[in-house]
Amino acid sequence: MRIIEFREALREALSEEMRRDDKIFLIGEEVAEYNGAYKVSKGMLAEFGAKRVIDTPIAELGFTGIAVGAASNGLRPIVEFMTFNFSLVAIDQIINSAAKMHSMSGGQYSVPIVFRGPTASAGMLSSQHSQAFENWFANCPGLKVIVPSNPYDAKGLLKSAIRDNDPVIFMESEQMYGDKGEVPEEEYLIPIGLADIKKHGSDVTIVSFGKILKVAMNAAIELEKEGISVELVDLRTVRPIDYETVINSVKKTNRLVIVEEAWPLASISTEITYKVQKDAFDFLDAPIIRITTADTPLPYANSLIEASLPSVAKIIKAVKEVMYVSK
Repeated sequence: MRIIEFREALREALSEEMRRDDKIFLIGEEVAEYNGAYKVSKGMLAEFGAKRVIDTPIAELGFTGIAVGAASNGLRPIVEFMTFNFSLVAIDQIINSAAKMHSMSGGQYSVPIVFRGPTASAGMLSSQHSQAFENWFANCPGLKVIVPSNPYDAKGLLKSAIRDNDPVIFMESEQMYGDKGEVPEEEYLIPIGLADIKKHGSDVTIVSFGKILKVAMNAAIELEKEGISVELVDLRTVRPIDYETVINSVKKTNRLVIVEEAWPLASISTEITYKVQKDAFDFLDAPIIRITTADTPLPYANSLIEASLPSVAKIIKAVKEVMYVSK
């Protein structure tokens, strides 16, 4: 199977869907003439033209509102945010217009729109450009929220998101665009709301999603060397959450560690913890442990960034705690 970059997988998904349906268009800052801030839309202006690959001013609220209006009237926009940190400028249009239109119209209107771009930290970008908002958007009824961890999942899930008739938040990472992985040449779709077991194991379940899943995988590999068998569950979608896959894994391993790159309060890991203790409490042999970003704005200094984010060492320590293994 061929190996391509994360950005190429996204580009293929966008281009294939735009060839399939002429109602789809891409709009955002630098998506056309500059080929995208992260080169995801490279070559798409030449293929689809300026009416379907649209450069905008630095005006997220404005172009998001235009796209929501277009979606409400029969088109299928894809809105690219240079980073989801900037989506806060447009969040009123996402939450109060796109997410609520179907409900408030009694089902008469749907808003088939995808909001996509990078989320969370990406090195020394400091506090205003390093925030993870998956749980913010996942809190809102009417939205679906996807956070893939590799090129294969990214392509299949983005195609499903574009075809979905509801608003979808599709979150990537600046630090993943160059990641390489196997992606089939033939067309495929991945259903929204279905988790994937990235590594099977028997001793402890680790649940994660997005780019931080790579850190969890590295920890799982290290733990295997010490004889601890980790089952690694990639949520892929955080609204809806595939609780069935998580709970079935916990029933097998009897232990759960959740790894999430977000602030701890009202996080995805908090919600999973509630659901597991409610529906699988009798299967737990240890309290659930979550590892999140520190409860503070992300600092600029590299040493403080390391201290703030989930790490291999932190995950190994948590797994040994739920295994009651000496530190």
